[in-house]
Amino acid sequence: MKDFKQAYKTVMDDHFPPEMVIQFGKQTLVYRKRAWKIPDEGTGELIEKGLRYGENPGQEAALYELVNGNLVLGDCRFIEPGNGLVSAITEEDMLQSGKHPGKTNLTDADNAMNILKFLTKKPAAAIMKHNNPCGVAYGKTLVEAYDRANKADRIAAFGGCAAFNRPIDKATAELMGKNYLEVVVAPDYEERALEILRTKKNLRIIRIGRMEALEGYRTRRFVDFKSLIDGGIIVQQSPLNAVTSAQDFKPAVATYKGKEYHIERLPTQAEYEDMLFGWCVEQGVTSNSVLYVKDGITVGIGTGEQDRVGVAEIAVFKAYTKYADALCFRRHGIPYKQLEQEIAAGKRDSGEKQEIDNETKKARGGIKGAVMISDAFFPFRDGVEVGIKEGVTALVHPGGSDRDFESIEACNEADPQVTMVFTGQRAFKH
Repeated sequence: MKDFKQAYKTVMDDHFPPEMVIQFGKQTLVYRKRAWKIPDEGTGELIEKGLRYGENPGQEAALYELVNGNLVLGDCRFIEPGNGLVSAITEEDMLQSGKHPGKTNLTDADNAMNILKFLTKKPAAAIMKHNNPCGVAYGKTLVEAYDRANKADRIAAFGGCAAFNRPIDKATAELMGKNYLEVVVAPDYEERALEILRTKKNLRIIRIGRMEALEGYRTRRFVDFKSLIDGGIIVQQSPLNAVTSAQDFKPAVATYKGKEYHIERLPTQAEYEDMLFGWCVEQGVTSNSVLYVKDGITVGIGTGEQDRVGVAEIAVFKAYTKYADALCFRRHGIPYKQLEQEIAAGKRDSGEKQEIDNETKKARGGIKGAVMISDAFFPFRDGVEVGIKEGVTALVHPGGSDRDFESIEACNEADPQVTMVFTGQRAFKH
């Protein structure tokens, strides 16, 4: 076990070449491997190496930045050199290196950028873990955005990557200092905020250049590679999100056996705002996924499941769990699980837990009044009924199922009526 623990502390040598060249017919893309001079954890000696390791210790890995080539295939012009975000991080951008970054540290930061590029109008925070958002939120201020994102899933946020679309100020840094994070990413940091964050010696504090122009990355495609176990490669264009305003949503309508079905209640302005926020967050969630959003914050996020009903139910379970934990922490200063343990040990009154459980049930884990978002259509009404049962007021999904009429009927039959819109595009991410 001692040796295995040491594996997490070891910065691996990698044998990937300093340069990688990929040819698409007669067009060539040139990539340069990134490495950083970072002090060794034990000796303090500067060590120049790249990624700490891959997804697991024992997997060599390398980060490459696109440095040359202008790829055009058909009518698609891919992103050009000189636009690096995470791949362009330098030693100067590592305001505190903590230790050499691993693959997951940087892919979490990258996927946060993939979400935040759609959330540029107001202060926003995205807390990532295992390449998925734990909590994403808007705020009137940056500290409010972080507080809301953290409370959305305080449990999963432990040891995560917190990313921001505004420079970090003192208030935000002070609140972050109360939690354990591995990585923080922002366009810049106020001097006092940096002093506070640097008290966490292992925290990787990273400044990402070009975040002021993050909105421009919405329409820039990159080449997406998927390697197969036999050494083969699938290449695809990165997706583009076609929904950038409330006007891009279409009220749900379907025809089945010659009869037209349409949604009877149109969304309110507040519902449209949450629909748009939720669909933007959905771009960074692993499929099969369903999420619940309310007042510019994720309430429950279900990811990576095989069936749509199951993932809708998992998102409900997570919403209830996180709501109870946040309530317990605010009231008693301890996690909900610790409260359970102390009750079992006779140290606390079981009534404290019952009170939290009752409030969580009454609020439906925060889902009551929320918007339900799905990355693909609901093939049957049972999926949407999971959300309707918990009190959602609106649904967003691509549409296109042969049985869309069932979902429309379920919304119209609900009391009070639930509204539904189609996006006209799927948002799968594997």
